Amino acid sequence: MVDDTDRQVVNALLQDGRASARDVAAATGIAATTVSRRMDDLEATGVIDEYTVDIDYGALGYDVTAVFQLSVEGDGLGRVVDQLRDRREMIAVYEVTGDHDIVAVGKFTDTKSMNERIKTLLTDEDIRSASTSVVLNTVCEHEQFPVDGTDA
Repeated sequence: MVDDTDRQVVNALLQDGRASARDVAAATGIAATTVSRRMDDLEATGVIDEYTVDIDYGALGYDVTAVFQLSVEGDGLGRVVDQLRDRREMIAVYEVTGDHDIVAVGKFTDTKSMNERIKTLLTDEDIRSASTSVVLNTVCEHEQFPVDGTDA
């Protein structure tokens, strides 16, 4: 069970994912040994999944973002999800409810590479229908929010 001390540790790490236990202790007022133990526990229970770098794909030339909504035939869902997950340009793949079975988000260097991906999806025998939207403006992306326990 996550308590207020865990939330303080998580929130400090959201501010600086590279912070050491000593840095988190200084930011929160919690003893460094307690912070270190809590970080280990949060990792062990999967609350903290990994420490990552936040990449600006646009700065690397990935200027086109596309959102794919896919409807899948019969029992092909698992195969299609696995195929999308294994594609390096797909930054998010979700199984969803509603009119579609999958929503996926991809980053591309140009519309040509995006178009090639769309054509691959459209010719997949397990995909019944596909709808693609090109993102015009990214308002926010990869955002995480501080936890306060009110929604838990």
